[in-house]
Amino acid sequence: MGALQNNQLDQFSIQHRQLSILQNVLQGRNHQAWTHEFFWLTGPQSISETSLLIVSLYFNFPLSSSAEDRLVASYKRSFNGFAAFLTEEEQQKIARMEGVLSVFPSKTYQLHSTRSWDFVGLSELVKREIEKESDVIIGFLDSGIWPESESFSDEGFGPPPRKWKGICQTDGNFTCNNKVIGARYYKGPGKDITSARDTGGHGTHTASTAAGRRVKGTSFFGIAHGSARGAVPSARIAMYKVCGEMRCSDSSILAGFDDAIADGVDILSASLGFMSAKNYSSTVSSVAPWVISVAASSIDRQIVTKAIVGDKVFRGRSINSFGSTKSVPLILSTNASISCDSANAGTCLAECLDKKLVKGKIIFCEEISSGDGALLSGALGQIMQTEEANDYSRIFPLPSTVVDMAQGDNIKSYIKRTKNPQAKILKSVALRDRTAPVVVSFSSRGPNPISSNILKPDITAPGVEIIAAYSPAASLTRIKQDKRSTKYAILSGTSMSCPHVSGAAAYVKAFHPDWSPAAIKSALMTTAFPINPRKNVDMEFAYGAGQINPVKAVNPGLVYDANKDDYIQFLCNEGYTAEEIRLISGAKFKCRKTNGTVGDLNYPSIQLLVDKNRTFSRNFSRSVTNVGTPVSTYKAVVKQLPGLKIAVSPSVLSFKSVNEKHSFVVTVGGEVLSNANVTSTSLVWSDGVHSVRSPIVVYTDTA
Repeated sequence: MGALQNNQLDQFSIQHRQLSILQNVLQGRNHQAWTHEFFWLTGPQSISETSLLIVSLYFNFPLSSSAEDRLVASYKRSFNGFAAFLTEEEQQKIARMEGVLSVFPSKTYQLHSTRSWDFVGLSELVKREIEKESDVIIGFLDSGIWPESESFSDEGFGPPPRKWKGICQTDGNFTCNNKVIGARYYKGPGKDITSARDTGGHGTHTASTAAGRRVKGTSFFGIAHGSARGAVPSARIAMYKVCGEMRCSDSSILAGFDDAIADGVDILSASLGFMSAKNYSSTVSSVAPWVISVAASSIDRQIVTKAIVGDKVFRGRSINSFGSTKSVPLILSTNASISCDSANAGTCLAECLDKKLVKGKIIFCEEISSGDGALLSGALGQIMQTEEANDYSRIFPLPSTVVDMAQGDNIKSYIKRTKNPQAKILKSVALRDRTAPVVVSFSSRGPNPISSNILKPDITAPGVEIIAAYSPAASLTRIKQDKRSTKYAILSGTSMSCPHVSGAAAYVKAFHPDWSPAAIKSALMTTAFPINPRKNVDMEFAYGAGQINPVKAVNPGLVYDANKDDYIQFLCNEGYTAEEIRLISGAKFKCRKTNGTVGDLNYPSIQLLVDKNRTFSRNFSRSVTNVGTPVSTYKAVVKQLPGLKIAVSPSVLSFKSVNEKHSFVVTVGGEVLSNANVTSTSLVWSDGVHSVRSPIVVYTDTA
């Protein structure tokens, strides 16, 4: 065996210690015990200062007799820890060991499913730094990639950047190129993944949204026809397949994160998260201040599907690629079942519908259905009603449309009073939506459930009805009878908004390769388009600083910068103990004794939780770095609101050079919040050319 390099020795030593812990725990135990959960051990971790992260199990498994077989994954770069199959007794024993920060069960995350770039101002004609853009590497933690897609052609590309240290892991049916420069895949517990190839479509879609090349003449079966492209067509892509078609395990995600940092990616895009209830507060899950948390909002193109019922036209939401149906009989699902009560029949479940009553007709469902029941029963189409916000369109396996409750009640009334009710469903069309951008109902909301001092989400980006590359091997609806295959698909989700921010960050980095992740994040937030709160009742808890404006972010004027020590001091101020911080940071760090508070992290937004029954006053310390005109003077502008008093000291900042820094204090005070649980305004630093805008949010615990 050859000699090991220093980093190899370190990694070998870490893994040896991890196996020793497992062996110690397993001694004297019945090794054929069964475990019901998959647990993590986290030890010393480190917050990466080289990559910008943009972000969201239950087994009956026979345990083998060796620690090596029990160890699922070992993490050595982004943090020190491992994943292993453990019984509850074993995980409790490890949790008591010295130096162990935490042991917790593995979770399963879900994949969050191009007019959009023009909508945010990043047209094909904007200025670009092509050579520097070609040196930017975006890593994706996702379901893999379809490298043969035209969006990933490497025609005209040179070799990968010298900083790239990754690999192209392949089983022979997958080939990287000078566009898709790297790929890895992770099997994970319960997953039979043998290639980085995307068979689910999600990873291909997100990668092409951020960095796909321009492809003319794309559409989804004729819908949304045009050119598809990403924000940075010259950037490189590295795919880390941590997910199957829809689910992703903690062990794979962290292994991918670990590898991506070592491989040298600049931007790490993770379109992952938990499913959450719609419009519920505090559902935002990616809340760490060193990541960008992204909401999803609409663009000025809306895809609608009309249904002609009798002699009236009803406009609903779906992506119907099948073309218009003929005018055929229309039946209520509650009249199409002889085996279920009306409540279950109204859902259009396959086991409830009678084929003899449904075949050749359009069926009306009283809630949104996947469409498998109608399809298997021989229906020619389905009209569904929903009491939820009907604010985005979905793909179904047969002609379909979703209408609101009022329209649905009108349709039901027509069916009941008509002897031979008839209907037809038209092919979807794209219409102009002048209300955009509006944060969509499925997008998670704040306030931050972990820290009341950090506003989340940070920003919003297009995430509704986005067309991008897709895997031709992927099912569009995951219904076996739906045989459609496509190279480009229209999807909605925060998974679609996340790569928009990844692409925007890459666009900014191409102009400023030396900027820190925090500086890029600040540029994106402080230059964002302000969102109209009247269209979004959750205000900043829905959209953060606003909608991304990539072109303006290249020249923000000032940035709020931060580094690893700042984040660690934030943890100090949050109340973490010295030992906990040492384990998290992976380095010896002594909390500074300052008069500051947790709200003093140099963040591009300000958030304050107050008691509804008391007056309040709080100081927030901030500093800005001049990245604009060398000699410049910025004045603070704050829109004062009734009951809220905000002061900035000093209110004028004069700079003499680039990279010069100045500090200031924002004092937020006010009377009792009696009429609202949330109020907000903004601080804008302006030199007459740049407007550096930071939202200020004050809320009560009943928000």
